[in-house]
Parts: sequence; structure tokens; C-alpha cells
Amino acid sequence: MNYKETVDWLFNQLPMYQNQGKSAYKKDLSNTHLLASYLNNPERKFKSIHVGGTNGKGSTSHMLASILQEAGYKVGLYTSPHLKDYRERIKINGKEISKQFVMGFVRKHKSFFETNSLSFFEMTVGLAFDYFVKSKVDIAIIEVGLGGRLDSTNIITPELSVITNIGMDHVQFLGNTLPEIALEKAGIIKTNIPVVVGETHPETVPVFNTKAKETKSEIYFADQTIDKVLESDLKGTYQNQNIKTVIQAVEILKTKRYTISEKDLKEGLLNVVKNTGLMGRWQVLSQSPKIICDTAHNKEGLSYVMKQLQNESFEKLHIVFGVVNDKNLGDIMSLLPKEAEYYLAKPNIQRGLNIEELAKAFNNKGLKNRSYKSVNQALLEAKRSASENDVIYVGGSTFVVAEIL
Repeated sequence: MNYKETVDWLFNQLPMYQNQGKSAYKKDLSNTHLLASYLNNPERKFKSIHVGGTNGKGSTSHMLASILQEAGYKVGLYTSPHLKDYRERIKINGKEISKQFVMGFVRKHKSFFETNSLSFFEMTVGLAFDYFVKSKVDIAIIEVGLGGRLDSTNIITPELSVITNIGMDHVQFLGNTLPEIALEKAGIIKTNIPVVVGETHPETVPVFNTKAKETKSEIYFADQTIDKVLESDLKGTYQNQNIKTVIQAVEILKTKRYTISEKDLKEGLLNVVKNTGLMGRWQVLSQSPKIICDTAHNKEGLSYVMKQLQNESFEKLHIVFGVVNDKNLGDIMSLLPKEAEYYLAKPNIQRGLNIEELAKAFNNKGLKNRSYKSVNQALLEAKRSASENDVIYVGGSTFVVAEIL
């Protein structure tokens, strides 16, 4: 198989949460342990930092990778989902894994994957860990895919665990209350391994403190311990909390004999996009009209983004919008500005919410909207309608942003 055929096989052969949602979620790590054993336990052969949370874990992971790169380390980075190419998920010092390595890994192990009915995410985690060992990384930043306790990445014993925050997302898997969700996220806290929690919330603090006590782990709440915010090239105002989380994480790494100077910290935060290739976080695509995209896709994430959007200067606001079908639309709709014009489209994935249902929700809220056959067609119409002093925002889903980048 060539690269395209290999990636198509990975996407289509077995369940993939990105496309299918709930049917692809496995409440069991037995297959991951089976794969790890088969690959000679690569997770035990490289140092790592484990990053979970509801929002901000991708940005936080990329910031940490950028800072460690500035400090001279060879840094692996595993994140999900990807926006354009599967290889975005697995990088070393900002460079994507080669097509040859992906093809070779799948070709070599395909029969094992098929015999044991491994999921898309399990195979991808195995690929990343194998690649990091063979590439001899100094350290790898590993982002949790979904939840924490039962996520396929949760076979590592990291140098440090990071939990950015807790919000009401993926409730069909993780629970219907903040403490229930926090308990799943806290599953990445390991015995005697320090943990940084980004945001203090009265409902979740007891959950994290109890887990940290059980595991004899030192726990740090970054919004309580860090009072400075350094500048970053990631310009969303919501990044301020992620920056505090990262600063606290760096302080702990320094106690573990990682050499990271203040200059490395500052340069790393200022060069996240250049060092890691991160896309889709308050990304300004053009001026006149100003076009901004952001991957925020739940109530907590979108509340920050919508507040920042209202601080922009514009004559008229145009919003290209689509969501996946497992989101709480009521929570999201309450955040959307009434004065905007909406250009609605279904993300081009199986999980995309159909346009009729989305339009009905917008009509019920009295929001001015038109429907389009694709995200790109919606953006094209927004550009046609906008004057040079207007702002166009594209979002609602990671997959909406992926289509226009």
C-alpha cells in the first residue's frame, strides 16, 4: 500500500472516534496493553509528560514541546485529532513522522492489528510510541485523546502529569457532572508522579486532591501558584491559563534536572507555531476582512472565544459555523452573538450534525442564518458578503476549521 492507501486503511478498517463517535470508544485498555507487549513495551523506553483536560490540552502540549525544543532537547509530540494530514499527530521537534515510517509500521504489523481488532487510536498510539523509541527522543509530550483513565495513552509513567481543566464535554463517556468527568481525567495521575492542574474549580478540587493523596503525588493548582503570564504567539485570551499551567510544569521539570532557562521559556512561548506547526488556535488567516478560525468546540472553549470575538473591531460579524452531532447544542447556542450573520454547514465527517437540524436550532433562537452544502462554500459566501471592515469567524468544530485551512 502507498501512503494514501495506508492512511485510508487506518481510517476505515477499524473504529475511529474522529469519524464515528461513541461506537469507536473502548472502555478497556486490554488491547493497548496487548499491543504494547507485542511491540516490546516502547512506553517504558522514553521519558514523557502526559497532558489531559477538557480544553487547552493541545495548546499546552505544543507550548511545552516548543519550550523544551528551545532548551535543546529532542522532543516527541503526540496529539489528536489532526487537521489536514494524519502525520500531524506524531512529530519530533516540529517535523512530522515520515510517510515511509507510517507505511512500514502498518505493513509490518497489519496482520496483528486485524487479528486482534485494534482500533484506529490504539494503532496510532502504538505507532507514535514505537517511533519515539526508534528516534531516541529525550522526552515526549503525550496528549490524552479522550478522558484519561481509559485512554490508550494511559500506559505511560510520565515525569509529570498535567490536567488543564474540566468542562462538560464527551458526557456520554465520561459522566454527567464535573466531579465524574474529573475522576476520569484524574486517571492519568500516577504513583509518586507530580501533577499540575490548570484551573481550580470547587467541584473538582476534592476529586484531584483525593487522587493525589491516594497516589502520593505532589499536586499544584497553577492558577493558585503562578501569578505571571508571559507573552505567546498563540493569541487567544484563553491561552493565559494554559501559559500559567505551562510555567508551573516547567518549574517542576527544573526540579527533575531538566535544564530550562528563562530565555528558553520565553522564546518557547513566543515561537510555538514556528517550532511545532500548531494550527487553528485563534489563527488569523487574512486581513480586510479579518478572517479568524479557532477549534474551540464546547461550551467552555467557545465562551472564551466568543468573548474575545466581541472585543474585535468590526462593522459586521460573519460566522461560518458547524458542529458534530454529539454536542449539547443548547449550551453552545446560548453563547452565540445575536447580531452576527451565520453561514451554516455540516462538517464533512460521519459525525457532522446535519444541516437541517442545525438550521432549525438557529431559527428557533432567531439567529439570522443561511445553509450551505460545504464549509468552504459557506466561507466563500461569507467573503462575498463581507466588507473590508468586517470580521469573519470560522468555528464550532475542529473539523470545520480543518476544511478551510
